Amino acid sequence: MAETKAKPELKFEVVKTIGVIAEGTKGWKKELNLVKWSDRDPKYDIRDWSPEHKFMGKGVTLKKEELLKLKELLQNIKL
Repeated sequence: MAETKAKPELKFEVVKTIGVIAEGTKGWKKELNLVKWSDRDPKYDIRDWSPEHKFMGKGVTLKKEELLKLKELLQNIKL
């Protein structure tokens, strides 16, 4: 019989909320935050969060250099 291993608990800390990008009808918000994952240095993070940051959706985590490149790309979009 195969042994199942429990997933380790995901540790995170929202160090700084930079801003809300959008808000869903159930109170979840797509946010740009500075998040510390486990015991690593904080990184910029875009994802959906439940109220009070208890639950999260899938997202993307960026180093400072990656965020600056994204900023540059966004500034060049012609709307």
